[in-house]
Amino acid sequence: MTRGRVWARRLLLVLGFVAVGLAVLSLAKPADQVVTELQLPLRHEDIIRQQAADKGVDAALIAAVIYTESRFRYQTSGAGAMGLMQIMPDTADYIARKSGGTQFTQTDLATPQINIAYGTWYLRYLLDKYNGNTILTLAAYNGGEGKVDEWRAAAAARGEKFRVASHVPFKETRDYVERVLSARKDYRAHHAKELGLN
Repeated sequence: MTRGRVWARRLLLVLGFVAVGLAVLSLAKPADQVVTELQLPLRHEDIIRQQAADKGVDAALIAAVIYTESRFRYQTSGAGAMGLMQIMPDTADYIARKSGGTQFTQTDLATPQINIAYGTWYLRYLLDKYNGNTILTLAAYNGGEGKVDEWRAAAAARGEKFRVASHVPFKETRDYVERVLSARKDYRAHHAKELGLN
């Protein structure tokens, strides 16, 4: 074999290794991106973006509620809340009636599209009820709107402005509001592009 052919084969071999290396590098995610996905997962971003646009709800807020409720895993709570956004069956039935979901059955809450659509509808409903107040909306999403209305009325009867820290007696609800607000900030910082926030 001539020296020219040997060099040509070596060159092809080196180019092959370079091509494989570049392909592997293009598929691999940077370490910080992998850590972010583990700490702050995001799934179904196409559905979240679509529902955010349809219902005029912040996509980062939707993602933060899903993260806080279920960490983006389908589950049913001990209280019976279902799916990614942990919707109670009675609430889902109410949403179906109000939103025209005539074919809805509670097992549909296992479907990410329906669960996120219903959860986002409910967020929009609560935002409208509480004049865009995200804190009241989140307190109601977790503790129930009837409870929030009671707490607000009690604060107003004492001439006080409603504050979650001092007027919500349930630690779980106070912590929930804080966790969702913190997660929303993180989703805006780390997943803005995926959520269509850019």
